[in-house]
Amino acid sequence: MSSGLPEDPAATLFSRTLGRTFLSLRTRNFRLYFSGQIISNTGNWLTNVALVLLVLKITGSGLAVGILAACQFGPILLLSAGAGALADRSDKRRLLLLTQSLEMAQSIGLAILAFMPHAPLGGLYALAVGGGILLAFDNPLRRSFVTEMVPAEDIPNAVVLYSIIVNIARVFGPALAGLLVVTLGYGWCFTIDAGSYLAVLLCLFIMRPAELYRRPRKSRTNGEVREGLRYVLSMPLLWISFVMLSAIYMLSYNFTVTLPLFVTDTLHSSGGVFTVLYSVFGVGAVVSGLVVAHRNLVRMRHIVVGAFALGFTMLILAFMPGVGAAVPAVFLVGMASILYLTATTAIVQVEAKPEMHGRVLSLQTVVLGGSALIGGPVLGGLADTLGGRAPIILGGIVCLLAATFGYFANRHYVPRAR
Repeated sequence: MSSGLPEDPAATLFSRTLGRTFLSLRTRNFRLYFSGQIISNTGNWLTNVALVLLVLKITGSGLAVGILAACQFGPILLLSAGAGALADRSDKRRLLLLTQSLEMAQSIGLAILAFMPHAPLGGLYALAVGGGILLAFDNPLRRSFVTEMVPAEDIPNAVVLYSIIVNIARVFGPALAGLLVVTLGYGWCFTIDAGSYLAVLLCLFIMRPAELYRRPRKSRTNGEVREGLRYVLSMPLLWISFVMLSAIYMLSYNFTVTLPLFVTDTLHSSGGVFTVLYSVFGVGAVVSGLVVAHRNLVRMRHIVVGAFALGFTMLILAFMPGVGAAVPAVFLVGMASILYLTATTAIVQVEAKPEMHGRVLSLQTVVLGGSALIGGPVLGGLADTLGGRAPIILGGIVCLLAATFGYFANRHYVPRAR
């Protein structure tokens, strides 16, 4: 029955916009997953930032921070391809319960080392390698599981909202790390992260398996990884995005290495300032991510535009003279980064066949891991040699070159393939 009152057009528009932006949250299982992953990813960023700051405190070396990144991402290079094939033929929910439990144990190990009077650098590196091994299996599982929780028409929105989870966590995780490091110490950062895994484990446990959109399980066959690689090479949209991603992730998107060195070496500020700037970066990413979710910006042209924007904003950031000027610049970098990265990661789940999602996502993870394995030490050493601005300048130039490649390759190869 109508109330007789005229509808507010602004309120109606807002309601429709909100509904379209968060469309996939109408599914109960995805709401649970979304909630648990926000908490868990905040804990992950808390640990990532605290671990970088702890290694930087122990060594004072950019190269040491770069080696930490190599320890975290090296196992991904070696293991992710096989892990993706495993994800395609497994019960993803059950495997996630296992991997998330083991990652909680790794955070407990980091907490024990950090509470020691003199945290051993070798032990921190060893646990970082262990975390990289778990991430190699966990990452393709988490990302491919998104497509099993929502109906097919909601998949693009769910993929983008999942990327927003990471960036919401990027806002609160670093800020919490900065607060805890100067008040309670590094050990409590890792302890709280360990506790955050309880949320995601609970959400996974209370899901309704009968409401999942599962595909028939694929039996194990020889050459699964090669099949995934051949599939990527047969799809120009995929291999072009992979080439761009390898260059950008190697020399541009290593912000956990380059940003703390830029803050401490160039801006002559503390690790606490780094956590504030990284939180501002995350705010920019969330704002951009909400726009991407609403407008469904997950096509090749969005990848190219995002790469151009990321390169341009990184060059602006590199020449900022102080912290005050760096704040709006790093906000713009965050906005550009999520436009690029969300379109890049989402295009796999939008363009690839559903039965290939696990393998293609794992190959994408291999590209990420291999690029970070090489890029982390290179950028850290470059900062030690030429100063904290140099890696960010290099990263901006690489983004612009990658965007140029993507633009011309897309024009040349994609129409021919079609």
